[in-house]
Amino acid sequence: MTDYTPSSSRIIPASQANAIALAVEKLALGQLVAFPTETVYGLGADAANPQAVQQIFAAKGRPAKHPLIVHIKHQTALTDWAEQIPDSAYRLAEQFWPGPLTLVLKKHARVPLEVTGGQATVALRMPNHPIALALLQHFDGGIAAPSANRYCRISPTQALHVEEELGDKLALILDGGTCHVGLESTILDLSSAQPTLLRPGHISTEALAQFLHTDILQPTHSSPQAPGMMAVHYAPRTPTYLCSQANLPATIEKYLALGQQLGLLAYHSVPARASVQLIAMPTTAEHYARALYASLRRADALQLTMILVEQPPRTANWQAINDRLDKATRLES
Repeated sequence: MTDYTPSSSRIIPASQANAIALAVEKLALGQLVAFPTETVYGLGADAANPQAVQQIFAAKGRPAKHPLIVHIKHQTALTDWAEQIPDSAYRLAEQFWPGPLTLVLKKHARVPLEVTGGQATVALRMPNHPIALALLQHFDGGIAAPSANRYCRISPTQALHVEEELGDKLALILDGGTCHVGLESTILDLSSAQPTLLRPGHISTEALAQFLHTDILQPTHSSPQAPGMMAVHYAPRTPTYLCSQANLPATIEKYLALGQQLGLLAYHSVPARASVQLIAMPTTAEHYARALYASLRRADALQLTMILVEQPPRTANWQAINDRLDKATRLES
């Protein structure tokens, strides 16, 4: 159908004239397409096609009971995927969509159970990225898309990350540059009477509570399962430890004395050591979030024996970052 010439790489610039049309064609054929969102790159399949959705789980090595987020083109599409939709969902969509907020709602009967992990709820969001929105506008339906990485590994924020992890599993990868938020969306459960935070993200708990004029609950065992709720997630292959700023110098000396090859992600100034691979991290939460996954990947690629991460502040604006680090690291003792 197109003048696109395949190459050894499945990455094509999203700015290429026929890129969106080619991606739509692949999705309609039941194939997998990776695309950028403002948060991370998504591993996309036709959400109405159970066989296509099953390919997501196979490619990632993800358990079939873990639900996926369905990306939709507008809040008017909520009724295609959900029912018993509370007024709060429409108000949140009006305020925060397109954007990094996922809403968990009672699923419509037509939604394949493969998408919801067998649950009675469905997770929906409208991404805030021109390429993702263009893809959704041209594709006739929703796109199921978890992060485009292997299960529990570091999420991708660049097209090359996707190629490294899953290239041979995909029909193509739309390259839209580096994701500008860098952490997965906030997930808010609206399927019961009281809103419940299932995963923190760029849109804070405080912002949601203020907008809804109600408290936001923390998840319980009865809450719907959602992406990113595993105890270990977003993790490098290299053993990675979280360490307080106060303990960092002594910890570095301890492990160097043991012959460890160390990498360090630090956002404060630390004494330079030729034997430590230092990756300087931004000092603001917004920029730190954008850099986090790429920095973890960079450290992981150095083939060290250990990575240390300086503990960021435990304040509200760092909540999402600390959530990801808590799941990607062990606590240094």
